[in-house]
Amino acid sequence: MRTIQLLATFIVMSVSVILPNSEGDSDRFTFVRLQYGGQLTRRSSWRVDWPASDRNFIWQLRKQTNIDADPREKIIKVGETELFEYPFSYMLEVGSLRLNRREAENLREYLLRGGFIFVDDFHGEREWERFYTEFKKIFPEREPVDIPISHPIFRCFFKIEELVQIPGLRSLFSGRTYERYDGYPAYCRGVYDDNGRLMMMINFNTDLGDAWEHAAEDFYPREYSNAALQMGINAVVYALTH
Repeated sequence: MRTIQLLATFIVMSVSVILPNSEGDSDRFTFVRLQYGGQLTRRSSWRVDWPASDRNFIWQLRKQTNIDADPREKIIKVGETELFEYPFSYMLEVGSLRLNRREAENLREYLLRGGFIFVDDFHGEREWERFYTEFKKIFPEREPVDIPISHPIFRCFFKIEELVQIPGLRSLFSGRTYERYDGYPAYCRGVYDDNGRLMMMINFNTDLGDAWEHAAEDFYPREYSNAALQMGINAVVYALTH
């Protein structure tokens, strides 16, 4: 198994940095973060952990693979047709997700045309129910199901043998891996198209984004950051090859 070695001097910490803009270079992979409307906070939850999480992940993707990835992430609203130009997108804190009809239709079309959405960082049954309500606007006729550990997404680059619950900082400092009292264990659920292609990977009761964001910091356990980076890299490789 390949081992991810993190070099703190190259990893974005809590401040933003100016990166070269390669807009218009269609041959490069671009990490897309989805922007959505919500409630709960004045600053919509779609931006949690941004930009350090995204840029740390992109740096490791470039380092661990031969994927020519743009070092700067791109933010696209869930209702924009521009999303169709990108095969992979990331959405988190979906317990606060709210979609109107046009946004739901746009996401459905994106996924059915070959797009892939990586969902992260929501916890407990209440947040699952909120997400599920919005998910049914996208796919009234489909259901999320547990992805077996034998699925190609767990084998396409790193060989992942088990699901690890990745703790956010608050949980970590409280001495546990779960965020909600009913937020255990971690689940990895998926949604498939009619040909069996995985369109959406739903990481529930786990916080990969926090592990990406704090991967270079001494207080964050390496075992969790490595597991989170491997999951994300495998998802990108799967999205680009299926």
